[in-house]
Amino acid sequence: MSGGHVQTYEKFYIGGEWVVPSSGATLDVISPFTEERIATVPEGGPEDVNRAVVAARRAFDAGPWPHMAPAERADLMAAVSAVLQRRNEDVATTITREMGCPIGWSRMGQALASTMVLDTYVGLARELTVEETRSGLLGPVVVRQEPVGVAGAIVPWNFPLFTIMLKLAPALAAGCTMVIKPAPATPLDAYMLAEACEEAGLPPGVVNVVPATNDAAEYLVRHPDVDMIGFTGSTAVGRRIGAICGEQLKRVTLELGGKSAAIVLDDADFDKVVPDIVPAGIFNTGQACGAQSRILVSKRRYAECVEALTAVVAAMKVGDPLDDATTVGPLVSSRQRERVEGYLEAGRDGGARVTTGGGRPRGLDRGWFVEPTLFADVDNQMKIAREEIFGPVLVAIPYEDEDDAVRIANDSDYGLSGSVWTSDTEHGLAVARRVRTGTYNVNGFTIDFGAPFGGYKCSGIGRELGPEGLREYIEHKSIAIFGG
Repeated sequence: MSGGHVQTYEKFYIGGEWVVPSSGATLDVISPFTEERIATVPEGGPEDVNRAVVAARRAFDAGPWPHMAPAERADLMAAVSAVLQRRNEDVATTITREMGCPIGWSRMGQALASTMVLDTYVGLARELTVEETRSGLLGPVVVRQEPVGVAGAIVPWNFPLFTIMLKLAPALAAGCTMVIKPAPATPLDAYMLAEACEEAGLPPGVVNVVPATNDAAEYLVRHPDVDMIGFTGSTAVGRRIGAICGEQLKRVTLELGGKSAAIVLDDADFDKVVPDIVPAGIFNTGQACGAQSRILVSKRRYAECVEALTAVVAAMKVGDPLDDATTVGPLVSSRQRERVEGYLEAGRDGGARVTTGGGRPRGLDRGWFVEPTLFADVDNQMKIAREEIFGPVLVAIPYEDEDDAVRIANDSDYGLSGSVWTSDTEHGLAVARRVRTGTYNVNGFTIDFGAPFGGYKCSGIGRELGPEGLREYIEHKSIAIFGG
């Protein structure tokens, strides 16, 4: 890397080396806060992606990685984690600068969470049993767990390093090699990962990083030497990737959109739960697939809850994402802000009532900001209740009774996350069992790295995290033995 105020990367990390791109095309990284260029990286084309796939294929077919004992792979994975942990503040600051995440969340939800995922799979790799012998009908059967092969990771800009790690960590633990295509808006953290892999001494070709646009991404998906694709992003793009992988009978995991519902039961203490519900919907400036963006409240306590929600949303500090006091930063791009503003207009046109926010914050003329916003009097059939807004916008929806609340929560094309808020934990668990989502929370909001993460319906296919995430990167082989 060279340059002063504007960082400049000039090469890709392929085959354990920093290689010159096939063309002079570049991608500019623009600060969502200053609207100025902060970095330039090369833009990969099909030739560059092919070179990365060839390196990953060679590392899998002829390299040591898939044949190492899982504990050996775990040691090298732990070394990568140690490098990233040592650079945690740099990683957090980099992600904040490239996509606008408030620095307090970047430190934990972006940088630290990424190494925590890696460490989770370090532990699972140490426990992995590659081979076991079972008693078969006609003799012993050896059952092996073998890596899928070469995997491609296509990741979004909202949690760039974290979503890489959701794919890379289990792939490495299983013995796969990988080509990573970071989002064009946020390639810098992927370069830091490449530097960590190099410093930790991963064998050449195990991890390859090529920033590129959508055309090169489709080339990666279609490449015949890629055995699996892990994708996080929009449902529309997920459908496209899933269709291609289906044609090729290629393994795929798709972690897609969400429109998750937080059900507030009548016995909840609003003074306690509302300050937790709002951040669960607006963390990372609302740019999160698991955001609890629909808040369901009974008609009996609706006015009271809306008042409490409004106060908390209105008090959120909007501003410089590198300021520790900031809780809502800018959106990632002007295009994203225009998209969110379109939903604000649609909400008003649809008859919803803005209780706070609804526009651009005063005094912040530079940066792609939108005010934290709460819509009340929302019907679940409104556009703002059906579609993923991906901004700091919450909708409060009234329900008649608990059955109605569950019905509304389930009345969605998505099924990624959700939560219930109540003074009775056991009752909350009973509600959780009725909502059709892949992850759920009772009286809180988190993602547990030891448990599977993924969605029902249009929220995706497959699971990440936990042992279930590891199994996505494993093939099972049965060897029957006769005579002897």
